[in-house]
Amino acid sequence: MALECSNWYTVVMSKKGKRPQKKQSICRRVCGWFLGRRNNLVDRYKKFLARRPHRSFRRTYRRDYVRSLKLPGYVAFTRQVLRTLRIHKRTFLLLVILYAAILILIGGITSQETYSQINTLLKDSGKDLFSGGMGKVGEAGLLAVSAFLTGSSDLSVDQQIYLGITLLFVWLSTVWLLREFLLKRKPRLRDGLYNSGSPVIATVVVLFVLTIQLVPVGLVALMYAGLTSVGLAQNGFGSMLFWLFAIVVAVLVFYWATSTLIALVVVTLPGMYPLRALKASSDLVIGRRLRILYRWLWAALIIILAWVIVMIPVILLDTVIKSALPAIQNVPIVPYVGAFMSSATVVWFASYVYLLYRRIVDDDARPA
Repeated sequence: MALECSNWYTVVMSKKGKRPQKKQSICRRVCGWFLGRRNNLVDRYKKFLARRPHRSFRRTYRRDYVRSLKLPGYVAFTRQVLRTLRIHKRTFLLLVILYAAILILIGGITSQETYSQINTLLKDSGKDLFSGGMGKVGEAGLLAVSAFLTGSSDLSVDQQIYLGITLLFVWLSTVWLLREFLLKRKPRLRDGLYNSGSPVIATVVVLFVLTIQLVPVGLVALMYAGLTSVGLAQNGFGSMLFWLFAIVVAVLVFYWATSTLIALVVVTLPGMYPLRALKASSDLVIGRRLRILYRWLWAALIIILAWVIVMIPVILLDTVIKSALPAIQNVPIVPYVGAFMSSATVVWFASYVYLLYRRIVDDDARPA
């Protein structure tokens, strides 16, 4: 009996002695997990600082952030983009026609009332054109660009979703086809349409980040509407101050979003995640951001000039033809041309961004 009691006591004491060891092992695991996370964050922060020459509350000297970027001139690079599209004109022309047809079928074209307003402005400007009055011409040009780039304002939510999805796939198809062509392959349009959709979700995430970056521009637009309604931003000193503020905000926002446009191409790489794409694109533009921003502004200028040069004569010619032939009065000639121009703009800009990305990647210089 005494032997059994001693054995029981030994077993009980051994179990009690093991409990603190279990508690200690759990504490070690928890502390080890937190230490691992801390060390991971510290390593990531050190790597981030190693890739960034700038430091908070410290002056950054030019020698610390200058980074080489070998690019052709603005006109030469634009010609290179057009030459690439011209070499593979059959494939990209079919893509432009397909997107334009979808725009027309969905109803994503500008209404005829907008054309009438543009035509009225042009007629009014014609009276004062030879006396130096170019204000109406400029106003008509801006109205044409804004109207055709934004499409009809009467679209339903479903139509806007369809147009957004179509625009996304045209962008992805253009990038995929260009990548294949530069690899000396011969893809067809259907190959691009069928195979380019794999990064669609990652691209949507990057577009969401770009939308957040453009929020300040939207707030400035709302501010302008509010100030205009009370007459504070229509003329005089208040108008000058507002437009100076708007220009500063727009420049800062587009300077911030420079790397995000590059990320729209990086994210199309196989196996690429959106956050990794944003990180990689940000590393690519370090020390080059302002020079890349100039390229985006140049592309915007080319697009605006192309729309004005093409659409203003088309609107005037449409008026002359319909005055001579009343039978085609209801034929929407200008909306169809506008749909084709919208499609061509998307394909050209996607090509511009992708070829610029390739030039940046080829120059693999690290920050100073």
